[in-house]
Amino acid sequence: MTSTLLENTVFRFISHWFARFALCILPWKIQGRTPDLNKFVLIAAPHSSNWDFVFFMLAIFKLKIPVRWMAKHTLFAWPFRWLLIRLGGIPVDRSVAGNTVETMTKVFAASDHFILTIAPSGTRSKTPNWKSGFYHIALQAKVPIVCGYIDYRNKIIGIGPTFHPTGDIDKDMITLQAFYTPFSRRQISDPG
Repeated sequence: MTSTLLENTVFRFISHWFARFALCILPWKIQGRTPDLNKFVLIAAPHSSNWDFVFFMLAIFKLKIPVRWMAKHTLFAWPFRWLLIRLGGIPVDRSVAGNTVETMTKVFAASDHFILTIAPSGTRSKTPNWKSGFYHIALQAKVPIVCGYIDYRNKIIGIGPTFHPTGDIDKDMITLQAFYTPFSRRQISDPG
């Protein structure tokens, strides 16, 4: 995969200070810290608003995490396609059955350092069940899952525990989703 702006030292320095300033003004806090791991799947939940992306990028900039992130292909429209890809975006066309899990597993295997971010709900709508792609990628690539979260009520973006998939997807999904129970989704009346 091509390098991203997040791997550029100058961009990382500027974006870090921009994010610190923006999060202070808004005011939002960052909790937790990036695990000292070369490879992992970072899940981002709950996904409830287009604002999630803005706060996610500010957190990534502040923490200087060189992530790749998957999003629906329609987000990568002109004139923003080039920028979003350079910011680590990977377009995924969910209407086409493909081998996304296999492709990402191969990328993990071929990389010394690779962090992939996925919103497990796959949608901003409230859903009782998550899509399982992130889980299968982590399991097949033999990498842990790190829980990233956003809490609109308390204005917190955080990185939580590291979870190692066991292969028992039903049990593991219950454990992962239970971690997110206390975090509030964005409500329509929230100013962001």
